Amino acid sequence: MYILKHTSTLQTVNNLGNLYKDQGKLAEAERMHMRALQGREKVLGPKHTSTLRTLAEAEEMYMRALQGYKEALGLKHTLMLKTLAKAEEMYMQALQGYEEVLGPKHTSTLKTVNNLGLLYKDQGKLAEAEEMYMRALQGYKEALRPKHTLTLKTRCKDTRRH
Repeated sequence: MYILKHTSTLQTVNNLGNLYKDQGKLAEAERMHMRALQGREKVLGPKHTSTLRTLAEAEEMYMRALQGYKEALGLKHTLMLKTLAKAEEMYMQALQGYEEVLGPKHTSTLKTVNNLGLLYKDQGKLAEAEEMYMRALQGYKEALRPKHTLTLKTRCKDTRRH
């Protein structure tokens, strides 16, 4: 695949990925996000905020795909398992970048930590899910405040598993 090199072109490709995601065309969305991500990594570097934002948008696309696969196919279907593995890889890459660039207590980092918890829960990795939820909850409490909606939302997810 030809790697695009101009930031305006990369933004347009990423926007197209977002449009496809909104239309439910997840395979096309993934292709566009991956092209934008590869181009931004090459042109801007893997730790640039635009690259990390593209990773975040890809995360959202994977969460949407996972929800659809879970409802249609169940957690044990091969396609679901492959998507879970790819999503975990993307989340780990995004988390590492956010931690290095923005720090472990930034809300973008914490959102990825929380999403990783959701992913681990779907994979049946409940101890890892709890660890991520607790980390996100503690981070939100420190970065925001205990009554902030993101803190309450994370706390709610943590209590629902019991």
